Amino acid sequence: MPHLRLAIAQINPTVGDLAGNTRKIVAAIRNAQEQNAHIVAIPELAITGYPPEDLVYKPHFIAENIAYAHKIATETTSITAVYGFIDSDQGILFNAAAIASEGKIVDIYHKQQLPNYGVFDEARYFSTGTGSGIYIINGVSVAVNICEDIWYPEPIAKQKSQGAQLIININGSPYSAHKHEFRKQLLSKRAAENDITICYANLVGGQDELVFDGRSMIIDNQGDILKEGPAFEEDLMIVDLTLQPSSPHKPATSHTISSTREQLPSPSSLHTQNYLQDSYDLAVFYKALVVGTRDYVEKTGFNQVTLGLSGGIDSALVACIAKDALGCDSVTAIAMPSMHSSPDSAEDARLLSSNLGINFLLIPITALYQTSMSVLTPYFEDRPIDITEENLQARIRSNILMAFSNKFNRMVLATGNKSELATGYTTLYGDLSGGFAVIKDVPKTLVYKLAEWRNHQENSFNQIPERIITKAPTAELRPNQMDQDSLPSYDILDPILEYYVEQDASIAQLVAMGFDKETVGFVTRLVDRNEYKRRQAPLGVKVTNRAFGKDRRFPLVNSYSEPTSD
Repeated sequence: MPHLRLAIAQINPTVGDLAGNTRKIVAAIRNAQEQNAHIVAIPELAITGYPPEDLVYKPHFIAENIAYAHKIATETTSITAVYGFIDSDQGILFNAAAIASEGKIVDIYHKQQLPNYGVFDEARYFSTGTGSGIYIINGVSVAVNICEDIWYPEPIAKQKSQGAQLIININGSPYSAHKHEFRKQLLSKRAAENDITICYANLVGGQDELVFDGRSMIIDNQGDILKEGPAFEEDLMIVDLTLQPSSPHKPATSHTISSTREQLPSPSSLHTQNYLQDSYDLAVFYKALVVGTRDYVEKTGFNQVTLGLSGGIDSALVACIAKDALGCDSVTAIAMPSMHSSPDSAEDARLLSSNLGINFLLIPITALYQTSMSVLTPYFEDRPIDITEENLQARIRSNILMAFSNKFNRMVLATGNKSELATGYTTLYGDLSGGFAVIKDVPKTLVYKLAEWRNHQENSFNQIPERIITKAPTAELRPNQMDQDSLPSYDILDPILEYYVEQDASIAQLVAMGFDKETVGFVTRLVDRNEYKRRQAPLGVKVTNRAFGKDRRFPLVNSYSEPTSD
């Protein structure tokens, strides 16, 4: 029976770094050749990085990427390499895979299913491919497809009918909670129903708000996973395959094939179980935040960050993520207490910083606030104190953080969570400001779970002071203020937000699930009217199935509101 040694290279490219990405690809090819692999699979658009977005409109970018694709091919002296790039045919662009062997590109596959939903805009940039070849490598019949192609039954069924024994599927598939479990189910189904072995090769690393988890796989023709790569780490996997011989040009079986894309699982009828959070793998979820933060900061040219450390749970978690992503010497936390801050908050912030080993500064803002009010009060016409004075404190803190950013070239990390962003419980040009919002896609209840999880890790045992985790959440912008003065409790708020934002549940559905009608109406109104704030928020790591930003887009001027009456 034919034997094939297969290598899968999980690499972390940077969009636009054509030379740097090429070096990573060449290093992977050389490494695979040294280990006597017959074929190496390298992920989707590896030369350009994924997603290249409007860089594809630059003709010189396309031309240079094609030149690098041919340069890479010269390394294939004793191996076949499959790697992603952008191909051009008389100005028509394709998301493509190069099949290179004996020092040259021997064929090119064009992606046939172009995702155009959520964070994907491929139909904006690329044309649809059609044909598919079969390549005999060490006696094994191999076919190639790209990412979304595997989510539809037709491409792989057609390749099987042409005699393929092994499918090389190269991917730029970003992480979100639960997605990997569904990937495994889907790939196992595709392999078993077609009696074919599948190689799934995925990117790793952060790119803007996306983070790619790798976890490349080999699935045999029975649907069993033979090997799986690590999460969020570059790696070269080597697998030895022994495949049953297959007859080329075998006719397709006579059963009807659906043209529908497989979908991530979603409850057919909504229920009050908090589906997403109840089954999070906290270790993987936390690592996604760390890698997404690390790569965004470093790939944009920064090596230092600063954040406001309030003594609350959100900024505490962000401080932990920043330290784990960049190292303690690269993180400066600034506590900025006002006249409304409790002494405990500054004490907790100092203790957390000490536990983490990060830099800590204490800069009280009461005097700055009083100076600002002395300027503004004559113009306020004796109007009562309201949210104006609260927001002023948040904006003073933002000015301080941005001053340190400018002076010391440190990126400011925003510390707001998804629950706050969804409801607008955040100050525009205040705590909403920053270069990167680490936990903007993390609901408040999950913030607590992640903090507790990290506190129980062997090398970080109880680094977050217990009082930060147990005290009631508060913005401390007025006397005796608590979050629950303005919002429902988070254990009620977060499930409503999850179903309304991530699954588009209607008000009627939410009420039928048992949520209080007035609470549902209040929360959904907050979500609907605060799109303008979210549009001005910094980007952050996408980790849930539907994040604010590219993933969920609503018009700012929007007069539609869902009826709340029966």
